Amino acid sequence: MTRQFDPQEVLDLWFPDTGHETDSAAHSAFWDERMQGGMDARINRDFADLTLAAATGALDHWAGTPRGRLALLIALDQFPRSLWRDTPAAFAQDIKAARLALEGIANGDFEALAPWEQAFFAISISHCEGPQHLERMKMLIPVIEGIAARLPDPIREMGEGFLQQHARVTGIIERFGRHPHRNPILGRPSSPEEEAYIATGDFPHVRKVAG
Repeated sequence: MTRQFDPQEVLDLWFPDTGHETDSAAHSAFWDERMQGGMDARINRDFADLTLAAATGALDHWAGTPRGRLALLIALDQFPRSLWRDTPAAFAQDIKAARLALEGIANGDFEALAPWEQAFFAISISHCEGPQHLERMKMLIPVIEGIAARLPDPIREMGEGFLQQHARVTGIIERFGRHPHRNPILGRPSSPEEEAYIATGDFPHVRKVAG
């Protein structure tokens, strides 16, 4: 029998009801765990089949509700980066995830979510290379500002970090038109300027979130 996947499985993993939003240090840890590979082992062990199901379109119906859309977005944009880390498959769902996020912002699903949940819509859009990438990054500025403004008082200071991170990624896209750190994984030649950037190892996705 084919296993039936539930979007709540994804949401329970990614957004645990731990009260992290009530404490700056706990919320920083929430972000660092997700952005720096801390979820890899759990995703590889328990969510490989679900990630593959999302990648092959079997879970597209989840997008029929705001929280289902959020779960699908995490399964398309975040889980592949753990399950298929350092392979082209890690980025293979970026276009679909970005479209899902853009549609959710346009249709109001985005507004039904907590600000730290909304942030993953912006992250997926910023991940997606291709035409109009810089335009999308600039379009996101008021979205990020809105997320920062909605943060509860205990973690409100993190809003500035979100804005700084978005500005940094925007600068990289403005400079290179893509995420150069992916070049070795995707087999893309790098320009001399990209090679110098890659050599620094200072990429937005490996920076700790300021608490």
